[in-house]
Amino acid sequence: MKIAVVTDSGSGIEKSEIKNLFIIGMPFTINGKEYFEGVNISKREFFDIIENDKNVSLSTSQPSLYNVTKLWDKILEEYDAIIHITLSSALSASYTQASNLAKEEYDGKVFVPNPKTVSVTQVGSVEMALAMIEEGYEPKEICDQVEKAGAESSIYIMVDTLDFLKKGGRVTPSAAALGNLLRIKPVLQIQGGKLDSYKKVMSSHVAKRVMINALVDDLEGRFKELRQKGLMKLAIAHADDLEGAMEIKEMLLKKFPDLQIAHIDYLSNLISCHTGPKALGIGCYRVFKK
Repeated sequence: MKIAVVTDSGSGIEKSEIKNLFIIGMPFTINGKEYFEGVNISKREFFDIIENDKNVSLSTSQPSLYNVTKLWDKILEEYDAIIHITLSSALSASYTQASNLAKEEYDGKVFVPNPKTVSVTQVGSVEMALAMIEEGYEPKEICDQVEKAGAESSIYIMVDTLDFLKKGGRVTPSAAALGNLLRIKPVLQIQGGKLDSYKKVMSSHVAKRVMINALVDDLEGRFKELRQKGLMKLAIAHADDLEGAMEIKEMLLKKFPDLQIAHIDYLSNLISCHTGPKALGIGCYRVFKK
């Protein structure tokens, strides 16, 4: 059986030259104009806008049904089945949309697991699916393993300003104003696909230490056995702060010299709409081994 994997640009992957992997764009609007990452706006253009326009208006949404069906139909001309891995169902309606469409019109051809991953851990879900395809697994087996592995992942994110969380309704305007006045740097966590507050600190340096220590707790606690078996990878993402990402890398390597840092990438523009510029994220996720 010839199987393809589709994921969305919420993963941070703009386009694919990888065998069996296809990307669908997640739309977002800036000041009322719709954009698709890597299509009609570059990362540099995106960050130039949100860093310099203090009154910028941002919103995000899921891919249109038309674009989803158009991509699936094209892929199914060559492939027997599709595994469609969306942004976490706790953060976007794209999972529900794709799942319903698959059941109603593509039963037995399109499979939509719900690993509840995002950004670097969503990349991990994609990597697992592709690896299992190469080993000859069937779509249902792949979906089951991808969903199980999604619960064996963790992300911590620090944001530089509360303004963008305020725009997205994550914090109230008064809380954002007070937090910015006090220079509070919130550290957020994503567990089970849901974004929650983890800790509030007073400097970027402390926030980085908090994230590293939280990941240490995960890898020496609930993921200890997986780590000992060599089944965990680390990843870093940033919103236009490569210098900060490299600092995080050095901190991680001191704590985890035995673990591979799989990639250091930009956060997707879609996620950066909510975090704002200069956000930094670290994550760990389970990998597939025969």
